[in-house]
Amino acid sequence: MQQINDPRIIRAWTFYDWAKSVYSLVIVSSVFPVYYQAITTGADGSDQVDFFGFTLTNSVLLSYSISFSFILVTPILPLLSGIADFTGKKKQFMKVFVWIGGLACCGLYFFTSESLEWGIICLVLASIGYSGSVVFYDAFLPEIVSTDMTDRVSARGFTMGYIGSILLLVFSLVLIQGHQIFGFSNESGAVRFVFLLVGIWWIAFAQIPLRILPDSKSYGSASQTILLNGYRELRTVWNRLTHLPQLKTYLLAYFFFNMGVQTVMYLAATFGSKELELPGPKLIATVLLIQLVGAVGAFLFARLSGKIGNKRTLTILISVWIIICFIAYFINKEGEFYAVAFLVGIVMGGIQSLSRATYSKLIPADTHDYASFFSFYDVVFNISIVMGTFTYGLIEHLTGSMRNSTLVLMVFFVFGLIFLSSVRMSNQAQAVN
Repeated sequence: MQQINDPRIIRAWTFYDWAKSVYSLVIVSSVFPVYYQAITTGADGSDQVDFFGFTLTNSVLLSYSISFSFILVTPILPLLSGIADFTGKKKQFMKVFVWIGGLACCGLYFFTSESLEWGIICLVLASIGYSGSVVFYDAFLPEIVSTDMTDRVSARGFTMGYIGSILLLVFSLVLIQGHQIFGFSNESGAVRFVFLLVGIWWIAFAQIPLRILPDSKSYGSASQTILLNGYRELRTVWNRLTHLPQLKTYLLAYFFFNMGVQTVMYLAATFGSKELELPGPKLIATVLLIQLVGAVGAFLFARLSGKIGNKRTLTILISVWIIICFIAYFINKEGEFYAVAFLVGIVMGGIQSLSRATYSKLIPADTHDYASFFSFYDVVFNISIVMGTFTYGLIEHLTGSMRNSTLVLMVFFVFGLIFLSSVRMSNQAQAVN
């Protein structure tokens, strides 16, 4: 039987945050959006692109592509999670998605203005690899740490992710700005090399948790049909959720506030580029600022939850997000954008780490099907991204302004806050270290 709170296992677990977070920062939030905006904007300033015969606004295509990737992966993750719990093969499934995501990032090296379709396909596959691997990664948390340690270990993982991704982003900025020194004839070649580095980094550092994390216990036998039992396991978890009203209400709250959080993460740089016309280097530097203060935010809010509880801390975080969305609608100056970015950074790390830890505490302590429970969490995560990014793109498509889309995000956070207020945390779930 595996040891709970083993420092070596916890350290290995946090290294996957270190591995995967370079995708979140470089591909999702900074370098890729800036590069994408640059190569899809015409010399005359036109933002219309041709994608498999359809003409779309470049930022709308980006929003829809993100939504599509999560539409593809969401239906299969619950099945895979149920099978992983039944067979004890969490690491094997996690490994498959790591390679899909990492190789897709490497494929972005060949993404140019002449190969838009290829770039979008790689982007979709990278997103699938990321979201798929995170399901099984998150499911390890309640298996390797006790309830009183979940907040701190979850925050530690996000902090590791922030540090690792910041290191690669800083190197990427140096590489891009000094591309001639490094032997690149133009910035485009350096940027595409950065995408290659992201894929290599992701795959290479993921080998640490894939080697050290313990194998999960199998709950099935070789004579049983794995596929059918995967579905049966999911049905069992769904039936249990109907008798866990606090967990169900929390998932509903998470659905709404995560719609806002993830949409900001995916489209903040595009907003700065289109609405404020900020140059690429400044946008990337802004995202770097978000990461730096985000690491601090994850740590501070983990400490705060230890004093006032998870629910109250999440309430504070969501309230700040509502204020951020309201302010973002009115900003017109560069300095205002940086101020809002600072606030986003503070609450971004805190709400992500605490959301995961809170859910982990609400899962019944006597369960063995953690991957299946976390599949529901990640299905909600994925659907919220689909709804958030699609709605954001649709509002922009209908109104011609990303500012109007930002107001919709504020509404998402308001609903999240309303549902969170109905969640009652048990004494066990409130206990933190």
